[in-house]
Amino acid sequence: MTRGDPEAGPAAHEQSTRSLALPGVVLGVGLGGFVDGILLHQLLQWHHMLTGTDDDRLGVDYYSADTVHGLQINTVWDGLFHTFTWLAVLIGLALLYSRVTDARRRLWTSRALWGWVLVGWGMFNLVEGVIDHHILRIHHVRSGDHQLLWDLGFLVLGALLVVGGWLLQRTARPVPGVDSLAGQ
Repeated sequence: MTRGDPEAGPAAHEQSTRSLALPGVVLGVGLGGFVDGILLHQLLQWHHMLTGTDDDRLGVDYYSADTVHGLQINTVWDGLFHTFTWLAVLIGLALLYSRVTDARRRLWTSRALWGWVLVGWGMFNLVEGVIDHHILRIHHVRSGDHQLLWDLGFLVLGALLVVGGWLLQRTARPVPGVDSLAGQ
């Protein structure tokens, strides 16, 4: 019985799907960060990395996106954020490549990988949402009326992505007969 054999049993299957966990999660963190940065920072312009750090009690608008200076600072920090997400995608791809090209030569249906990618995206939302929106308060999903609801919705989306991705990867099955192609 080979590792890619669907009859290998649940333990072998679970171990095999776990081999895609790290690359999938790292890819999900990077891709989730890109969705956040491109959609919320650039297209919708709801927030930037530091727009929530102004202290209204002091009348400080140093990082406000409504001033040229504040927008310049936020653009640099948004660029650093995108650099981080780009590096996460590159690292995730390198990890995935190392898993796919190892001596076992197993090939998996995309459910395993995409499930782990969704887990990573959800983890990005949860960590970024808790740290940046609630603990550090450096920005909110959408400032203004109902900003707490937007921030909580972002966390709920993250939790749904983690759960949905976990469930999706659990349904992955190996492609039969792939191990026999290892020597070709």
